Amino acid sequence: MQAIGAAWLMTSLTSNPLYIALIQTATALPFFLLALPAGSIGDIFDRRKLIFGTETWMFGIAIVLTVVTFAGAMTPWLLLLLTLGLSIGDAVESPTWRAIFPELVNKEELPAALALNGIEFNLARAIGPGLGGFVVAAVGVGAAFAFNALSFLGVIAVIAKWRRPARTSSLPVETFRGATSAGIRYVRYSPGIRRLLLRSAVLIFFTSSFWALLPVAAKSISKSPITYGFLLGFFGLGAVLGAMVLQRTRSRLSSETLLSIATAIFSAVILSLALLRSPAILCSLMLIGGASWTAIMSLFNIMVQELAPDWVRARVLAVYLFVFQGSVAVSSTLWGYVALHTNVHLTLVYAGIGTGACLLLAPLFKLPNTNLDLSSWNHWAQPAMIQEPAPDQGPVLVILIYVIDPAKAQEFLVQIHKYERVRRRDGATSWGVFSDTETPDTYLESFKVDSWAEHERQHDRFTVADREIEKQVLSYAIKPVEVKHYIYAQVSPRP
Repeated sequence: MQAIGAAWLMTSLTSNPLYIALIQTATALPFFLLALPAGSIGDIFDRRKLIFGTETWMFGIAIVLTVVTFAGAMTPWLLLLLTLGLSIGDAVESPTWRAIFPELVNKEELPAALALNGIEFNLARAIGPGLGGFVVAAVGVGAAFAFNALSFLGVIAVIAKWRRPARTSSLPVETFRGATSAGIRYVRYSPGIRRLLLRSAVLIFFTSSFWALLPVAAKSISKSPITYGFLLGFFGLGAVLGAMVLQRTRSRLSSETLLSIATAIFSAVILSLALLRSPAILCSLMLIGGASWTAIMSLFNIMVQELAPDWVRARVLAVYLFVFQGSVAVSSTLWGYVALHTNVHLTLVYAGIGTGACLLLAPLFKLPNTNLDLSSWNHWAQPAMIQEPAPDQGPVLVILIYVIDPAKAQEFLVQIHKYERVRRRDGATSWGVFSDTETPDTYLESFKVDSWAEHERQHDRFTVADREIEKQVLSYAIKPVEVKHYIYAQVSPRP
């Protein structure tokens, strides 16, 4: 109802398609700007308190939006500003909201739980727009905003009653800067996550045209907001139906095949919106479009959840939202600009063709394997030390000495260079492998970590899925690997 009200109010305030498209930009831009810090906050602070605070913020903004609308004081720029305020709360909350799912269900139930969440969300989206269209037509946009404001109270009440299990750790809490760096580093050295981000960014760039220009396309078909509400309502209903059959479909088709089918269907729906004028035909096509959109979004959401361990999940989700919503923000503005200088229907034709062209990415950037055990596997023995370093002491230099069969030296080097990605992903700021000039069968692996606490976290970040890489590296050693730890030696101040 909020989406219907904001989009329709903007069409009442101005006929400029760029302003109307900027509603979508105002909704997406905070995710682009705030996703990374929001993810760090979600991993290092209490997730329940964070969600409670952001919901309260959005409730306050929704109240202001309602009062200003009823007072008749709304302007296009004020509407954009208040929409931006609502989205800021959503952007700060979203990584944390998504990250709590694995706390509520086990790994086997996670895809079903996310699909159920999709049903809940899309059922609301199916009912909300249709109801919103009637509310706007009957009693005005302000009433739709008022219902939206009241809806936050229900969410606040549920979060207030939730008792999240306490998480304890002997290590100090990560700093905001350190947590942000660790999250970016994890994504950088995770090829599967990078491929997923690329695929989602390109696809969303083209599909965002649908959301940015649907209000204008709907108004060209009918001047009544009810038509726009029905289009969104049928789309949401199709999304619900798609979510209900998604689990069964996923068991029969590969993720790559399912994504390709959904992409082709959504491309056809965008082209239909550009070329057809019959509300009845378009509503029926919206059903199919909603189902395909659910498949696309659910696949991306499930895969990014399954590719991130718990310690960095909110940050990985934040990077995903950063890329996703950044693509939405940029593309919505671009599609609005193109529509302003051509027309809405021709712009949708371009976007529909671009969506179909995304199928060409499949052979080049395959979706990653998500059947990985990302549980922690801290199997290293505690190093012998005269005195335990302070957590903030550092940097720490770790040296591993391998004695290798000279005949297998090249095979060893190939495998240990694969290990670099794991070391850097889990906290190493530098890494290298060196051969001994005096004893050719001896190799030295070294990496540096910012602090002793970060090195201990590095142990906890090693996963069961990484075990195979380590096993391959150690298989070439003909003697037990020797490990040494060095702390940066600072000059003591003179008395």
